[in-house]
Amino acid sequence: MREDKVLEMIKINPIVIKNIENPSDEMKLMAIKKDGIMIRYIKNPTSEMEYLAIQNNPRVIEFIKKPTYNMKKHVVSKLWNALEFIENPSEELIIIGMKQKGYAIKYAENPSEKLQKMAIEKDYDSIKYIENPSEEIQFFAIRINYVALRYIKNATLSAEILAIRENESAIRFIENIDDNKKILFLKSNAFVMKYIINDLSRDSVEMAFKEVLSKETVSDKYVRDFINCDSINERYGNISMDKIVFIYKYGSKTCKKIAVDEKLNMM
Repeated sequence: MREDKVLEMIKINPIVIKNIENPSDEMKLMAIKKDGIMIRYIKNPTSEMEYLAIQNNPRVIEFIKKPTYNMKKHVVSKLWNALEFIENPSEELIIIGMKQKGYAIKYAENPSEKLQKMAIEKDYDSIKYIENPSEEIQFFAIRINYVALRYIKNATLSAEILAIRENESAIRFIENIDDNKKILFLKSNAFVMKYIINDLSRDSVEMAFKEVLSKETVSDKYVRDFINCDSINERYGNISMDKIVFIYKYGSKTCKKIAVDEKLNMM
């Protein structure tokens, strides 16, 4: 068959190159220009063909036996998950990928703390691709978004408490919570009561509140949350008296001052 006819066929449907015996360079280039993935059917492609193919479709790096470093940089800059097809990618390549998506960290072997933080800053849930993150890294992710706790396997108790302080709904991401943990969480965020409203005895709840509210170092937020949490209420049986009376009876001077200010704001 005449070459011009073959070229026309390739132009219409580049997969034709797969069935052509000893195709010319022009045929090969035509096929690659139409669809870079066609390089998988070309034996001994030239550097020009390889570069043309990855410019057309970065994922074809998978079919290039010995890509140059510049090829690798090019494809990763266009498509972060092309890292999947690069053996032992360098830190530079990982960073290029992470500029697009923090998930690129999953292709790094034993990533440095610097790389881990870069990934989490880009996408907080990238922590799910970090094996056994240190407590510091757990804290780092949770401070960016408390929902990061959801993606941390075997989170430390301190990390769980930090997430609860950030947002009480973090309790939804914690499994196997015993009564001791519930009390710890309640001491960290009064709004936790919304999730454990009938789980603890009134004595345990009141003891936890007494411990926190009696301190001069009690936070402004904790006192205001205690007052405004509708789930802390006599009618639910988790406190034996009105919350303002409770503060008057057991709260520190600091606590009482915050409570007065909050009641004034509510008027």
